[in-house]
Amino acid sequence: MDKSLLRQQVLERLAEDLLRVEQAAQTAHEAATHEENIAENKYDTLGLEAAYLATGQARRADAIRQAIVSWRSFSLALYNPSQGIQLGALIVLVDADDKQQRLFIGPEGGNMTLSCDGELTQVISSQAPLARALLGKFEGDEVSLEVASVRREFEVLKVY
Repeated sequence: MDKSLLRQQVLERLAEDLLRVEQAAQTAHEAATHEENIAENKYDTLGLEAAYLATGQARRADAIRQAIVSWRSFSLALYNPSQGIQLGALIVLVDADDKQQRLFIGPEGGNMTLSCDGELTQVISSQAPLARALLGKFEGDEVSLEVASVRREFEVLKVY
């Protein structure tokens, strides 16, 4: 279980996302400032809508840049059984149907699925409800989480 490889994949994915968002922001900015989009009356809002879109894309780009800084700066400590699950943990969970899933808890900018060691790993932010429920737990502990009025139960099989 190579957590440094997972971190590198996260950084690559964030860099790709940043490039796409920056391109979208540039396109929206060009549309907002194009002479054909100058409002001719109060109902002509194409330029204004493009400006709002450009602002939103710029904010998203800033959030991705911050996530990249966070991922680069956080250390990948080995699992300490006396402390339980912490930021940077790679966890194998099993649910009531005996279905296993791998999670990697990162600082922010999660919500992506990566392939490592031939298995899929879901990257989640430390602020995600499941991550908050897992922090401080130990191998063998059970975790209960309610999502959309449905209670889900998991057992922590392994932590790396």
